[in-house]
Amino acid sequence: MLYMHDLWVNWFEGEENGYNVCHFHEWRKEDGIELVDQIPLLLIEEELFEFIENDLQELPKSLLDDIHKRTYMKKNQERKTIDYAAVVTDGKSVLVFDTLGYSLPVKKSRLIPRQERLVFDMVEGKRPSGYELEHPTPKEYHILSLSPEKMAGLTRRERQLKQLLMMALDQLRHTDYPEEVGYWLTEWDPSQYELTKEITAEAAWQRLYYGTIEGWSNQHEELCGKLIKGQPFFETMWQSEHQKTSKHLKSQN
Repeated sequence: MLYMHDLWVNWFEGEENGYNVCHFHEWRKEDGIELVDQIPLLLIEEELFEFIENDLQELPKSLLDDIHKRTYMKKNQERKTIDYAAVVTDGKSVLVFDTLGYSLPVKKSRLIPRQERLVFDMVEGKRPSGYELEHPTPKEYHILSLSPEKMAGLTRRERQLKQLLMMALDQLRHTDYPEEVGYWLTEWDPSQYELTKEITAEAAWQRLYYGTIEGWSNQHEELCGKLIKGQPFFETMWQSEHQKTSKHLKSQN
């Protein structure tokens, strides 16, 4: 078995979508970077790699058996054994996962570019291990888990705010005040004002949803900021993301 040593990881916990497991250029100073002393490296089939990267389902038992207690973390000069963790690659992309003792890839991280290149060098010319997925449930994308296409090209900040906007829209869909949906559709697109008097709240919501689902712009951000006003949970998320972005930009200057 191949092993890697002294890896820097930036864990993203509970993320089912790979676009939320940030690449090195999007790591922030306040992220909890950790050092992995030793960890197995597996070359796997593309289908399994995408499954690990973009889902939170059970991993093949044979894979878990192969990596059991073969990873060591260093913390405060102490060496700690990890039950199930590994670096996986399909020869094109790289991911690190830790199951936290379960059978799911609960924590995921990318690698720094130098260590990512080392992965490709180490697996060059080798054949992928044939781990079989047992009864995987097909991945379904929805408003609270957008498809990668809808997040393509966005920065970490934009992805976070877009997810917040989708959460607010999902809540709006179930509002007790149907006329509110029409108001927000007009706020997004004033040309829809007359139409909102004729269509149902659901039809108005659909127009708002499909109008905002593509890309990200200042218009998206303005709508999001207005839509979450007066909702403490959403406002906290909004403020937190803006504070983190501000700190990150200052640290780069």
